[in-house]
Parts: sequence; structure tokens; C-alpha cells
Amino acid sequence: MRPQDILLPTAAGLCCKPGGFHIDPVRPVERAVITHGHSDHARAGHGAVLATQETLDMMRLRYGENFAGSTQTISYGEEIRLGDVRVKFHPAGHVLGSAQIAVTCMDTCIVASGDYKDAPDPTCTPFELVPCDVFITEATFGLPVFRHGDAALEVKKLLASVALFPERAHLVGAYSLGKAQRVIALLRKAGYDAPIYLHGAMEKITSYYQSRGIALGELRPVAGMKKAQLAGTITLAPPSATSDIWARRFPDPVTAFASGWMRVRARARQGGVELPLVISDHADWDGLTATVAATGAGEIWVTHGQEDALVHWCKSRGLRAQPLDLVGYGEEEESVPAAQSEAGA
Repeated sequence: MRPQDILLPTAAGLCCKPGGFHIDPVRPVERAVITHGHSDHARAGHGAVLATQETLDMMRLRYGENFAGSTQTISYGEEIRLGDVRVKFHPAGHVLGSAQIAVTCMDTCIVASGDYKDAPDPTCTPFELVPCDVFITEATFGLPVFRHGDAALEVKKLLASVALFPERAHLVGAYSLGKAQRVIALLRKAGYDAPIYLHGAMEKITSYYQSRGIALGELRPVAGMKKAQLAGTITLAPPSATSDIWARRFPDPVTAFASGWMRVRARARQGGVELPLVISDHADWDGLTATVAATGAGEIWVTHGQEDALVHWCKSRGLRAQPLDLVGYGEEEESVPAAQSEAGA
């Protein structure tokens, strides 16, 4: 069977006709199979949703109990049959509960990676390499300029700044699901044991991580703290809040942003970021190319990101490769309503 007879890009997202489902659909569908809980992949309104327990829980936290008509939990390594295909979930190493989805029909196996990273992360199950015939890879950082380096060294930069400016608060912009918890865990691993403060928008998800056994140390809400009390502290907030009126509650804040995009200094300057931290939950160029090669797939489909460079790299190594025309994926939506920012909710 041809791969395109198994999975095909449609307006709603990647459609598996023989299985009767879509993967990470961008509009409501009858049956959705979801790779992870970020808002550009996990949307409300589907008839039925199949995902890991953590992803389903994240969707409940964000959208309420009735985010889908029905839900079904699947564990890593578990295989189920949907229509004429077999579906199996494997760890993607992106955030808690994130999965690659292996779809097998007859003797053809296609792996849809969702978002993934091959770097160590104490807050989620490590990425698992899945041999396949066709590999669908993201390419968020699919240019050779993007080499993330060691996240632990970036955290050392943050701690050095805290030591250098004890009279200032450090305000770290980080996405609420995955990145924030990873930064906290990296700070703890580096020996930082002081309380870490949280913007209200991060409290529910971070508490959920703790409920799943992820050790994050002492965390406190920043709401209600006096300005002087925040000198020398570290606070994590959604990126949009760091340039918001909300940030005025901090004494002379050092604004940091933890993102793979911080490799591009011009982007950091444009965003008013004083302390760029190159910490990403996506694979960098070396991670993408190494993973593509290691899957053994003869055909590579590249989606949501810098597609052309990775397609060219694949073709130069004798692999069949093409970009997938999927829309609606990008960075996690992290806007914080003004009223919520003001209240520190």
C-alpha cells in the first residue's frame, strides 16, 4: 500500500482514511488522535479523542471536562486497532505525555513524530527511536544555525546573573506546558533550592506535573508578594507577561526568555530580552538529521517549520523527501489576557 493511501494532508490536518481518524487536527473532527497537549496540536471540540493520560488531563485542565465527546487513554507501547490500521504510541520527549504515533497498515509503517526532542529532560519520558518506512518529522528548528547546546549551561548563565544582581528580580519567560517545568527541574539539578515563583497562569499545569511525581521543589505564587520581597528571586511567567504591565511589580527585573529562538540574537533584542536562554523542547538541526537517519526510513515527510532545508538534506542523502502542506501549527499560544496579567492570576 502506498504511504499516501494511509496518511494524507487535508484541511483539517493529517487524515488516516483507512483508520477513520485525524492526527492533531486543527478543526473539529469525528475522531482525533493527539500527540501532545500544546494548544496548536490539542484542540477542543472533537467527537472522540485518543491520547496518553497526561495529554487528556492537560486538555481537561485547559478546556474543561467536556472538551470532547468521548476520550480513550493509550499508554506508551500499547497498540490498538482503528479501522484497517494498527496504532501504537511511543515517547516523543517533548513534554509530559507527548507521543509519536506509529500507524501500520498491512506491511507499511508510518511514524508521525508530532513535536520531539532527543535532549535529556527530567520532566518527561525520553524520546524513543522507532524504525519505520516513512517518518513524518517536525522542522521547527530545521536550519543548520539552530544548534541548541547544553541546557544545563544556559541555566548556569541564569544563576550567575542572579548572583551578580542580588538587588534585581529575574523574570523568565517560558511556555506554561513543558518549558517552565523543565527550567525549574534544571534549576534544582544545578543546586538552586530557594523558592521559585510562578505567574498564576502556570500554577495549574505545574501542580499537575508535581502530581505525576515530577519533583520541582518549593514553588510559590507571585501574586500578593511585595516588590521588595522579590529582589534576588526567580519568577517564571508566560512570555507575553514579561513585557506586560504585570512585570512592573518586580524590582528592576532582568528579563530572560527560555527558547530555541534565543539562538538568534536579533530576535532576543527585538523582544527586549536581556538574558536569552537557549533552551528548547524541540530537536535542533543535529537532532533532526540524526533522528531522520537513525529511523531507517526511506521516505521523509517534513512539516511545520523550516521544511525546505531538511528536505534538501534528506534528498542529498538519497532519501525520498517532501514537505507536507499542513497549516495551523507553530509555537504554543501563550497570550495572557490583560486582566489576568494585572491580577497575577
